[in-house]
Parts: sequence; structure tokens; C-alpha cells
Amino acid sequence: MWIWSLIAPFGPWGVFAIAAVDAAFMGLPLDAVLVGYVYRAPRNLLWYVLLASIGSALGSTFLYLLGYMGGEKVLAKRISEVRYAKIRGSFERHEFWALMLPAMLPPPTPFKLFVLTAARFEMRYTRFLSAIFAGRFVRFFVLSVLTFKFGAQFVRLAGDLGRHHLGLLLAVAMGLVLCLALSRKATSARTIPADAAQSMN
Repeated sequence: MWIWSLIAPFGPWGVFAIAAVDAAFMGLPLDAVLVGYVYRAPRNLLWYVLLASIGSALGSTFLYLLGYMGGEKVLAKRISEVRYAKIRGSFERHEFWALMLPAMLPPPTPFKLFVLTAARFEMRYTRFLSAIFAGRFVRFFVLSVLTFKFGAQFVRLAGDLGRHHLGLLLAVAMGLVLCLALSRKATSARTIPADAAQSMN
């Protein structure tokens, strides 16, 4: 793979650089790079996962600034009004999970659209970074463990399945966001009467 010749001088930090560029500008074979690192040196698995997760979170800062300054125009060119309304609804219910869950999904999930949407709705930057880091960490950790146990071929097969069932993956992610929002709302509804009863006593 041509990309190995570019990142070889950076050693382990190559996965950080690729993750940052992948998140900020263009789609790069980040999963394949991470798998390659883990396959060659499985003892450094956690270190590679951390570097990839941090790089992806920091690299997304570029899109955060882009979305913050003019995200509505950018989004209008990329997605329909219906899809925009669905994503907006998810962020209004629970912005952290609405960004973290897509960050966990494999390509070709349109993750950058969720990043732009988060910035458009002025998600606090620290929560923005935390959500991306958490989602990416889960994704990269699972990917690395699968590589360690089953080899690169199994991971490549899983990636092909993800590409062919993207709609299902997105539906599951949105369903999880909805369930979390409903659970939180139900918890709040139970807490309010309890507080009211205590105030009467």
C-alpha cells in the first residue's frame, strides 16, 4: 500500500497523523492502517488505539470550525432537508450520543456530516472532542481486538459487510439515540413527582 511509504518515518505516530488527516480533509484507509500496525505489533494495541482516537478527534477540529462559521450552507449542499431534520432532532435530544454513536460506525458512514451538524448547533468544543474520542476509541479498540484474535482477513470481511448494510447500521445508531433520549425523559418524569412529594412533606 502506497501510504505505508509515507508514514513509515513516523513510526507509531503514523497512525495518529493518518487519523488526523482522515478526519480533517479526506477519506484515507485509516482502518487498514490501524489493522496493519496492530497486526505487526499486537503488544502495542492499546497505544495505537489511543493515537488513532486522539488524532481523529483533533483532526475533526477543522470541520468543527468550518461548520461553526458556515455549517448551514455546507450541509444544505450535502444532505436533503428530511435527513437534516432527522440529524437535528437527534442532537436536540442528546447531542453527545448523537455524535458518539456515528463515530463508532465503520465507513462509509457519513460521519463528517454529523461533525458539521454538531458544530452547526454549537456543541461545546470539549463535549465535541469527548464524543468523538469515545466513539472512535470503542470502534478502534474492537477493530484491533478482532485483528489480534482473527487476523486482518476477518476485519476486511466485516468492513465489506458494513459497506453493504450502511442503512441498517445508521438505523440502529439512530434507534439507540432515541432509546437513550426516551430513557432520560422517563427518568426525569419519575424524579419530578418524587421531588414534589418531598417538598409537600
